[in-house]
Amino acid sequence: MPRTLQGLVSVVGRVLLCTIFLMSAVGNKIPNFRAVAGAMAKEGVPAPQVMLAGAIVFLIAGSVSVVLGYGARIGAALLLAFLVLATYYFHDFWTVADPQAKQEQVIQFMKNLGLMGAMLLVIANGTGPMSLDGCRPLAAGRASTPLEAAAAHGG
Repeated sequence: MPRTLQGLVSVVGRVLLCTIFLMSAVGNKIPNFRAVAGAMAKEGVPAPQVMLAGAIVFLIAGSVSVVLGYGARIGAALLLAFLVLATYYFHDFWTVADPQAKQEQVIQFMKNLGLMGAMLLVIANGTGPMSLDGCRPLAAGRASTPLEAAAAHGG
């Protein structure tokens, strides 16, 4: 794939991947802080207001980081941490008795597993061309890691 096309596809992919996290923070968690903290308390989340504030920071910082491709591995790790905790507390299908509700939680659980996989891919491979992280080694004329050196040379 030509590098320019690869870069454009990477940017679109990063935006699509992170839209769910950013919108969750700014469209739900921030404007409904009290109600969301209450729901978290009912699910057994310890210190729900503190955890919610942390979740909002993780969601916004992680999303912006991955979309821009700046410190994206750290941003993806923040989103991964959020996903692990949210999945455990809110999509615990193994505790649900009603078959319909259980199926809904299995679907949400599996969706989150897929998103976790995407975060692991970003952590392992970075965000690719047309990212701020991707531009740094090229601008300096050298790769910062052996993996980046191999990628820059088509390896």
